Amino acid sequence: MKYVDEFRDPAAARALVEKIKRDAGDTPMRLMEVCGTHTASISRNGLRSLLADAVSLVSGPGCPVCVTPDGYVDAAIELGHKPDVTLTSFGDMLRVPGKNSTLEKERAAGADVRIVYSPLDAVELAASTKDRQIVFLGVGFETTAPTIGGAIKAASERGLRNFSVLSSVRTIPEAMALLAQDPEIQIQGFLCPGHVSVIIGTTPYRFLAEKYGIPCAICGFEPLDILLGISMLQRQRKDGAARVDNAYPRGVSPEGNRKAREMTMEIFEPRDTEWRGIGEIRGSGLRIRDRYAEFDAEKKLGVSVAFSRASTPCRCGDILKGKILPTDCPLFGKTCVPQEPVGPCMVSTEGTCAAYYKYGGIAL
Repeated sequence: MKYVDEFRDPAAARALVEKIKRDAGDTPMRLMEVCGTHTASISRNGLRSLLADAVSLVSGPGCPVCVTPDGYVDAAIELGHKPDVTLTSFGDMLRVPGKNSTLEKERAAGADVRIVYSPLDAVELAASTKDRQIVFLGVGFETTAPTIGGAIKAASERGLRNFSVLSSVRTIPEAMALLAQDPEIQIQGFLCPGHVSVIIGTTPYRFLAEKYGIPCAICGFEPLDILLGISMLQRQRKDGAARVDNAYPRGVSPEGNRKAREMTMEIFEPRDTEWRGIGEIRGSGLRIRDRYAEFDAEKKLGVSVAFSRASTPCRCGDILKGKILPTDCPLFGKTCVPQEPVGPCMVSTEGTCAAYYKYGGIAL
């Protein structure tokens, strides 16, 4: 398959692995991937153990489900128990824990919660179910923001007053900046998220290199993509440089997807928002603009998202910041397993804990 098979070539991969090992310094370069799909691919292909002597790979907050605060889940549950409300969501959100429950458990108790595969599915449900308020749980990063915005615009153009979105959309570069300043993490290079970069392009990462002196490389999701990104970061360190390299030119351009960004900017505006386990990050959230307020579930249906520090032995927050490995959490593989997750990092297939659990020793 073109653009896939050539990035899985074993001979080319072996050559890149040997180059990365040859170019390693006295101590492994500490790199963070900020994409849940990268986390899964790195674990699935055993890259951590394969490159352990050359680079140290840690996972960042690249899973949108994982960084959604429990207060958002609680607000969704509150909406789900209103008599005329139907919640619609991507499937992985249903098992994310709030303070006391999950949407999956509340659905079993009678809440009307339905899985959809696109925000437009929720729009169509609103069109065919005029006697109920259809609320879409708009969780994601820059990748999903245009499709959520497009659904709001479509509902507006069709006059569907029974459709709204409970927004929990976040932007990645601001979170990366926070991590770049944390002395406990000591990041020496970022593997920038591929999907997000398709939308926003390469330019928004430039300040990380210029202000914080951290090398950045954008890469795709196949083994050779990731290995090439790692090699580019090594080259920057060797050259004493910090810039944004693009190892994914088949998907990412400097300017990104202009139409997608315009859709996002039309519907949303920046706000400060909370990230589960990390805290508030200024300017890292997207709220629905006032001109589309009738499609904002918080304003329309009178529910608010309350943020508070979760009191739990689950250490998802430290895992999302790259401070510990999943195996350092006392709950991992014991009381926290994919069948009964305690924290969100074990819920999504893009979660670091789920990847470590699924791939076992390969991931470690």
